[in-house]
Amino acid sequence: MQGVLLILRALLRRGGVGVYRRYPSKELLAQRMRLEGMEQLVTQAHTALAEEPDAWAALARFLHDALSAQGSSGPLLPQVGGRLPATDEVVAAADRLRAALDTLVGGAHRAGALRADFTSADIPLLLEHLAARIPVTGERATALHLRYLDLVLAGLRAPAADQATILPGPAPDWAELSELWNAPGG
Repeated sequence: MQGVLLILRALLRRGGVGVYRRYPSKELLAQRMRLEGMEQLVTQAHTALAEEPDAWAALARFLHDALSAQGSSGPLLPQVGGRLPATDEVVAAADRLRAALDTLVGGAHRAGALRADFTSADIPLLLEHLAARIPVTGERATALHLRYLDLVLAGLRAPAADQATILPGPAPDWAELSELWNAPGG
């Protein structure tokens, strides 16, 4: 929730208090932003799948688009994440996001382009790590985020059989992500 509140404060400073007044509480505004963030990721995934010639290119484009979409409003994932109650609408949006990311990752796995131990549930946390605040201007921050994404993409490529490595620890799963992002009792 702390990340969500930081983004809300930044948006309110830029856009004026009028944005906040449309919602009866900060939590409802944060929920709306969370839903819009998930829907934006779903749209970006579908666009990448429809427009890219192969599964690896679709995955790479999705990741680039997700980081580039941050713009001046800050990282997208704290809008998606945060410890807020999981409403029926949030659960449905999360299911759509999971399906879209499963399709991206499954295609890249079937094509033999993506390392086998990378899962769709790795994507939200990877994006959150890559979208960390950097104390530079927005344009430079985006350039650095994309630079480090390209370094990560090189590591996500399926290794040759004689160079295979195993990542330490198990991958997250969607239930674990739900526990990270959803407040109890939601």
